[in-house]
Amino acid sequence: MIVQLTCSECGSSIEIEPEKSATKAECSVCKNVQSINISKNLEQGELDICPSCGRKDFYKQKDFNRKVGVALFVVAAILSIWTYGISLIVAWLIDLLLFKKVGWIGICYKCDAIFRTPKNIGNIPDFNHEMHDRIKYADHDFKGEPLEH
Repeated sequence: MIVQLTCSECGSSIEIEPEKSATKAECSVCKNVQSINISKNLEQGELDICPSCGRKDFYKQKDFNRKVGVALFVVAAILSIWTYGISLIVAWLIDLLLFKKVGWIGICYKCDAIFRTPKNIGNIPDFNHEMHDRIKYADHDFKGEPLEH
């Protein structure tokens, strides 16, 4: 598994491979060093605790760049003027193909750390907007339990 953290100083990406001996992650851009805590499960490829913020609240999503997806549909929408909407159908088919081909990632609600190819991705719930808002804006800790109404 590859873990992608966000530098607390400059916002750049810091990629690490989870090893129990790792206690610090250094940003290659600003040289900021932040402490991390790798759990035994994380070292074995199972997502349980975020090494950056120590939270257990995660969601899963497809590993696809959102900006590329939006750009694809903007171009298709503009082209639809001349293609009578056929370009939108083509863009939808491309999106469907990419959805089937692209893998899943886990993301920490609190610090936005990205976890590529965790073994337990099937146990991680989908994005929940209310959980996101409660964690980001009210610093609520769900301790890994999904929000149920």
